[in-house]
Amino acid sequence: MNIEVINAEDLSINPRPEMSKVFVEGWYNDLKKLCKDKNKLQRAFEHIFKLEDFYVTLIDKKIMAFVAICDRVDERRVIHFDKKIMQKHLGFFRGSIATYMLTKVLIKKKYPFQIPAGTGVIELVATLPEARGKGLAGRTIDHVINASDYQEYILEVIDTNHDAIKLYERLGFEEFTRAKSPYPPKHSGFEYMIYMKR
Repeated sequence: MNIEVINAEDLSINPRPEMSKVFVEGWYNDLKKLCKDKNKLQRAFEHIFKLEDFYVTLIDKKIMAFVAICDRVDERRVIHFDKKIMQKHLGFFRGSIATYMLTKVLIKKKYPFQIPAGTGVIELVATLPEARGKGLAGRTIDHVINASDYQEYILEVIDTNHDAIKLYERLGFEEFTRAKSPYPPKHSGFEYMIYMKR
């Protein structure tokens, strides 16, 4: 088994379809409220990735996981949503709702603290279901940190994602603050966003 971690921009083939599959599988419990057809969702989200910000983990040349990192200078984000593309694949109504909601949750979301200069923000950690439990997320994050030269790194995780919290702690991250969910726990599935740094 050949495992490789590489910046998505450096791949010789278009990584977007496989990255979109990882994205949809990683967030399917939320995305299925928009559309239950995974193929439609994957086509809708192929365009969203800013490839220079993503590192992908390949097993035998197939993308199985990814991690995004950026410095959030000028509130830069690692993804973007094109409403027309979303409408094309999900329909006018669902595409419009998906663009609005995901932009609100993933792009316009503010951190409850100032991000210092020289900080790498780790975002969108995801692994395909069949590759989970093999240490790929940890390996990818470790590679991202070793390939970057930030002074410190931060990430956020929901309080109910115990496996991820344990992983981040093993990688040297420690909680430094938390913020209450803006949505009721019965709808959001969590009570707090936990912020960790290394």
